[in-house]
Amino acid sequence: MTSPTDLDALRRRVQEAIDAHIAAAILALSEVGDEITPLVDAVSRLLTGGKGLRAGFLYWGYRAAGGDDSDALVRLAASMEFFQGAALLHDDVMDRSDMRRGMPSAHRAVAALHRSRGWAGDGARFGEGAAILAGDLCLTWCDELYSTCGLPAEELARGRGTFDLMRTQLMGGQFLDLLESARGWDGLDLPVRIASARNVIRYKSAKYTIEHPLLIGARVGGAPASALGHLSDYGLALGEAFQLRDDLLGVFGDPEATGKPAGDDLREGKRTVLVAIALDLAGDADRAAIEALLGREDLDDAGIACVRGIFTDSGAVDRVEEMISMRAGEARAALRELGRVGGLDAGAVAVLADLVGVSTARHA
Repeated sequence: MTSPTDLDALRRRVQEAIDAHIAAAILALSEVGDEITPLVDAVSRLLTGGKGLRAGFLYWGYRAAGGDDSDALVRLAASMEFFQGAALLHDDVMDRSDMRRGMPSAHRAVAALHRSRGWAGDGARFGEGAAILAGDLCLTWCDELYSTCGLPAEELARGRGTFDLMRTQLMGGQFLDLLESARGWDGLDLPVRIASARNVIRYKSAKYTIEHPLLIGARVGGAPASALGHLSDYGLALGEAFQLRDDLLGVFGDPEATGKPAGDDLREGKRTVLVAIALDLAGDADRAAIEALLGREDLDDAGIACVRGIFTDSGAVDRVEEMISMRAGEARAALRELGRVGGLDAGAVAVLADLVGVSTARHA
């Protein structure tokens, strides 16, 4: 893997590990009966063709600690993709999302199956229940793959605390996201709104996307304690930059690239840093327009174009771009500090530097 920045070679190996684990799980479920197929298919479809960022950060954290490449390491990295699968399946139910990765979201697909088969009851409720169960399966398989990947038990034990912390804190972050939408921002000033949105970013995305997978890999690989703080600083800064970019893509991204309908985050009423800044910078009429349109499930193309224009004209987009650049710079600075500590593989640290650009690119 001499040119890993695009993650293609590693992504293919991770996909093979995912497919192999699902195949083994299908055998374990075979005695339940063929009726279980829609549940497993929901996971299999979702975990085919992802970016593999979380697996990549775990892999390179381990390699930075001096660990060797192996199929066992790739299987450990693949456990992160099952964890993300659980988060996405549950998130789509909570957000009522119609699409994910260019396909109907799992709960919508299973609901359509319910309707096509003429089954009794509420198809939407049936689809949501199946998606929740599919997410729970992903959590089970994540833990299973971590424990059985093939790396020595003493190595895996070093990362287990961070692995468990990641899974616990993400659930807290998911609840914070629900809470922000429910209680709103009335009466809060800009610093409080941004702090609240950044807290959601940290626990719903930044930690489990970059910091925790990276630290799991580094700890399992035996990284020196003196390096872990700098790796954490890198992961948190880059994780926040990644999510800020994702928030921009959620409004301005090309559906062909993002796999989700244009403006989906606006329909869901997500309280992001971008929204907070726009509400502060916009004039009274534009602010009223944002507040009237944000969270409308029937938001059409004209409404999306209106909000996009306000976000751009107010300067909010430029401010978020500046924040992304600043956090990316902080991530690179953390790597420079890491270089002064020593004890890590320089080639792997160079890959982590390259991944700053990959994680914050202006496309999906």
